[in-house]
Amino acid sequence: MDLSKAISAELRDFEVCGDVRLRCYCHRVEAEGDAVRPLVLLHSINAAPSAMEMKPLFEHFAASRTVYAPDLPGFGMSQRGDLPYSPDFYAQALADLLQHIEGPPPDVVALSLTSEFAARAVLEKGALVNSLVLISPSGLGHRQPPSPSAGARINRVLNISWLGGALWRALVSKPSIRYFLGQAFYGSAPDELVNYAAETARQPDATYAPFAFLTMQLFTRDAIPSLFAPLATPTLLIYDQDPNIGFEQVPELLAANPQIRERRVIPTRGLPQWERSGETIEALTRFWRGLE
Repeated sequence: MDLSKAISAELRDFEVCGDVRLRCYCHRVEAEGDAVRPLVLLHSINAAPSAMEMKPLFEHFAASRTVYAPDLPGFGMSQRGDLPYSPDFYAQALADLLQHIEGPPPDVVALSLTSEFAARAVLEKGALVNSLVLISPSGLGHRQPPSPSAGARINRVLNISWLGGALWRALVSKPSIRYFLGQAFYGSAPDELVNYAAETARQPDATYAPFAFLTMQLFTRDAIPSLFAPLATPTLLIYDQDPNIGFEQVPELLAANPQIRERRVIPTRGLPQWERSGETIEALTRFWRGLE
């Protein structure tokens, strides 16, 4: 794989889901006495995501904490190809990764759709975490994804036909990536983010996981009652606006689960850790201090 690093940090390999290679950026901080609580930063799922999405948070918190930022299977430097991409697969991958991390249960920050996988890892896979922060989480709007079976049929067509290749080339051209990333910013999308997304999308076997996402097979129907309302883990929602995600049911979730609180970072459109990194970092720090 001819892919440069997204973050200037050590890379470690972990096995998840049996024999799937997951590559993770790591920065360790040694401390006397009590172990430093690890921080795990999880990128979103889209056509060309990677740990680059979490780079501003990694670089800030690496000054004081042990930080992990994986490329999830199907993306970045991790194993790609024809894997069984599904919500359960990603939840298991996260649970397996967390078991490899030494020290006390980590704080976990997840972006967008990966918020659903993180909640599922805690609820169904027994993943031990100290807290969850969900940035622009999916599953909190009124729109429901289609049934997984319908998406699977479309996905099979895309992966075996010329149509899939043509669609992929159009999706991951640099102008297309700049357009879609630009929707997540009030200003322009940073060149660093655009360029790395274009680079990672050109790697071998890059289509499989994105097509599972684009055909809506990775979303959970009724995510509030099945994933978020039952959470007993202290959880913070950070959000404002998002061109692809709705947050109309946040008040319903807050009323249903007193362990969940919210913080609006205004004005942002889905990537507050890039567009308003200072305010996002302040929200994270205040939340974690409140748990001590």
